[in-house]
Amino acid sequence: MITQTRNNRALFDLMSFGISGMGFFICLTLLLALASASGQTLAPTRKAPRNEPLEFYDNPAAPPRKIETSPRMISQFGPFVSFQVNVDQNGQNIIGDAANECVISVDPTDGNKMTIAWRQFNDVTSNFRQGGWGYTANGGTTWTFPGVLENGVFRSDPVTNSNEVGNFFYLSLQSDQAQSFFCDDLWRSLNGGQSWTLLSGERGGGGGDKEWFTIDKTNGPGHGFQYQADDGINCSGGGVQFQRSTNGGVTWQAPINIPNGPVYGTLDVATNGNLFVGGEGSTFYCVRSSNAQIGNQTPTFDQVTPVNMGGDLAFGGINPAGLDGQLFLAIDRSGGPTNNYIYMLASVVPPGRSTTDVMFARSTNGGASFSAPQRINDDPVNPSKWHWFGTFSVAPNGRVDAVWYDTRNAANNTDSQLFYSYSTDGGVTWAPNVAVSNPFNPFEGYPNQSKIGDYITIVSDATGGNVAYAATFNFNPNRSQHEEDVYYVRVSPTGTPTPTPTPTPTPSPTPTPTPTATPTATPTPTPTPTPGQITLSARGYKVQGQQAVDLSWNGATSNNIDVYRNGALIATVPNIPGFYTDHIGVRGKGTYTYKVCDAGTQNCSNQVTVRFGGG
Repeated sequence: MITQTRNNRALFDLMSFGISGMGFFICLTLLLALASASGQTLAPTRKAPRNEPLEFYDNPAAPPRKIETSPRMISQFGPFVSFQVNVDQNGQNIIGDAANECVISVDPTDGNKMTIAWRQFNDVTSNFRQGGWGYTANGGTTWTFPGVLENGVFRSDPVTNSNEVGNFFYLSLQSDQAQSFFCDDLWRSLNGGQSWTLLSGERGGGGGDKEWFTIDKTNGPGHGFQYQADDGINCSGGGVQFQRSTNGGVTWQAPINIPNGPVYGTLDVATNGNLFVGGEGSTFYCVRSSNAQIGNQTPTFDQVTPVNMGGDLAFGGINPAGLDGQLFLAIDRSGGPTNNYIYMLASVVPPGRSTTDVMFARSTNGGASFSAPQRINDDPVNPSKWHWFGTFSVAPNGRVDAVWYDTRNAANNTDSQLFYSYSTDGGVTWAPNVAVSNPFNPFEGYPNQSKIGDYITIVSDATGGNVAYAATFNFNPNRSQHEEDVYYVRVSPTGTPTPTPTPTPTPSPTPTPTPTATPTATPTPTPTPTPGQITLSARGYKVQGQQAVDLSWNGATSNNIDVYRNGALIATVPNIPGFYTDHIGVRGKGTYTYKVCDAGTQNCSNQVTVRFGGG
């Protein structure tokens, strides 16, 4: 039975998709049949709501607790490696917290420097959330999580961006338990995301719920201007509104209503300085302001174009108390043949469905008209499968990268994987879809709020894309379920990620099985290697009673590594990212000695011995 609460919307909201009478009961029957087949009772799917806040200050902060940790998660799926971002000061996973709704920004002057912001829940017993963030300076292989923007301040809907010189900006929503305000403030980092300074003053950024912002990086009169839009639940008290800052986010001008009220979307700027806002109203819209770039003029909107995205934004279903994705708008500024093409992408519910597809439309004439919607997920149409949290970005060379969560490979129709596709011809054709993560259960790890956020993000460069997403790879033995964490993964058209620096050898459990709470194996101390030698460390543990060993190394120079167990070659694997999990698969006692070598050579590491059960 589905109970109506703030976090699990009423069953009869299905009628917001235009279902009534006997048709409603037919669709209800189909929905329940799908839920039964999946083994997971899904919340009803409804059209994304309007005129109501999606963020609620439901719970007070949880009381302080003893912090327990486990090794950070490094989850490898083929050549794609996901690195956990929300780790403690020692690089360890924090057991019992949650993190989701993550936004990534990259320093365009140094792609190794990135920051990811997210909703931070210090304790999953409370959905009180704060403004978390992490940063990296080594291409995403290790991350530092310094804390939250302000301790004890309720925050949500994080959005970040970077300007052309590599400064990072963080727009954050505040509210209170009485819901007396929904206001944003704007923060800036001048040191690669290591620390943040409040520019706008507390709640001085205006805005509101489900805000998004962009920065004018053109060389026109609006250079450096910041623009934001919200969903109508906002600081001024009403209307889907737009605001502008002409001084880098310090002050924000009075809000202006956006024609047709497009919500749950994003903004971008063309090379001529024209601003475009995308979102969903009665249909999807692309709205232009040609004079927002003129500082002494009040912005007006001079072009409103309806866009057919092949369906509607959805709420519920696989993400019970949240959106199943937002509308993303981005513009090509490559200077090439697709320059100033405007693209829109969203996970939508097509007519007659209760699950989502990733749909795409493009404009080649400055937003005056758009193409027919195009389906990006290339699996056969299946009303039981979800393709959700679709997002994309445009690379400086014009390539379009898209990622989303996908259940096509799940027997239960709900376990999700991150998928990737790209286009090099302005979205006319798309590369075959590729899974880039291990599967995860999106229903575990809820922080007293039944969703895994409302969106994920990607930022592209010339060779690939940098993705921030939430997943449930880590296991929390105290709750006997997995937990929500933030991950970084690099994707690229070559099918293998662009090499990143070799990670610090940090033990990590295997991502797919559920490990036991306490590892039972004790490795012998790692000998100190001679200079130039490959350094190997190991950690043994049991997964559902079966032996497994994580190997981590650095110092190797070849593209591939030979892995030896008890003197026998057991695998040859890529050197990057510098780790391998040996799923031995036996129970009981055992002793195993490992070394790794540059493939086909005698340049090998120290030997490490792992003993299970004293054997």
